[in-house]
Amino acid sequence: MKHTRATKRAGLALLGLLLIVALIITVPSGDPGRPGCGPLKVTAWQADTSMTGEFARYGNDNSRLDDWTGGDGNRSVRLPDGRTLWLSADTFLDRVHGGRSRDADPVWVRNAVLVMSPEGRLERTVLGDGPGALFPGLAAPDGREVWRWPTQAVVEPRTPGSTERVVRVLLWQREAASAPWVFGVPRATEVATLALPSLELESVTTVDTPAQADPGQRVLYGTAAVREDGWTYVFGADERTAHGRASRAHVARVPAGRLAQPAAWRYWDGEDWRREAGKSAPLIVGQARDGRRGATNTYTVLRRENTWLLLTTDAGGPGGRVLTTVTSYWSCSPQGPWRGPADALAPPLPPGGEEAGAVVYNPQAHPAFDDARGRLLLSYDVNVLESVAAVHRDVALYRPRFVRLELSGPG
Repeated sequence: MKHTRATKRAGLALLGLLLIVALIITVPSGDPGRPGCGPLKVTAWQADTSMTGEFARYGNDNSRLDDWTGGDGNRSVRLPDGRTLWLSADTFLDRVHGGRSRDADPVWVRNAVLVMSPEGRLERTVLGDGPGALFPGLAAPDGREVWRWPTQAVVEPRTPGSTERVVRVLLWQREAASAPWVFGVPRATEVATLALPSLELESVTTVDTPAQADPGQRVLYGTAAVREDGWTYVFGADERTAHGRASRAHVARVPAGRLAQPAAWRYWDGEDWRREAGKSAPLIVGQARDGRRGATNTYTVLRRENTWLLLTTDAGGPGGRVLTTVTSYWSCSPQGPWRGPADALAPPLPPGGEEAGAVVYNPQAHPAFDDARGRLLLSYDVNVLESVAAVHRDVALYRPRFVRLELSGPG
């Protein structure tokens, strides 16, 4: 699948607009809470040069030219045999010159999956035919491109109670359009099924096709997915950012083993779990300090004991600086209310990143990689919004980077 650099450049430029979004509603007094639940926040952090370096090593290896040299998205799922899948959205392939640069117009695909060994070494990239996207695109009736971006994935029984496991990958389906929808009109939330251990793509199922005529009101699910008590909680957001308004977070839940069954999904309506996706209500996320701070629509959620933690690139940031600070919110339940924000860290850019105008976004937690001290592994994406040429001149400007977070709180 080949695209012009002009299209990519326009998309990168709009990313800044799409990410400058607040999910802000005032937190009410009173929280029913749970035993052992309480404030949870980041108290210290340290760059994880080992994991950052592993992605650089793999991306710079020219032994194959049809594998990953850079991408964003970068969520992970641990497999039963100890391997880890890393899900990549827009992914560059081709050669890397001197560990530094790509050709000016490299091959790229809308999605791919990287396979990491149990020992932590990236070994291969899983693509579709061509090479093309693993999760192939479609075409609108008028011929416009429809693509799929993978978000979070989980391993679950093929059916409830089954001993056979499969990987369910949440997908955002998007359709090419003009501004303000350079990143595509949101069309549907889908779930792909990958067989284990082969990783063969078996099927893609549409879970929800939002009915709203205004694309900005449509909610796509999958930015995070967390298992608790036999349920998978799937988080998402609408996309009112395209209209210059605040985006809003939502959550659904699905019984384990039924993620690919649309009828099994239940959506939080503010008071109860409903079958109708259109009844979903926005979550209460934080309380604005200056009317602008809040979460972006690519946030991550994890659970420690009975406390839930949401981490996001701050849409406002201290002093109004955009996309510079990762902040946290905590809750005693996935449906909130989420209290915060608390500043966690200002993720460091690669050398030369500030001069190139790079930004950070899409922080994602990887709990399967907790170290012996219980520190959480967090990745974040780097990009240059105004210049796709910059990320080819310096491949480090479009690759994930990693930090270790120390958390203090219950448990």
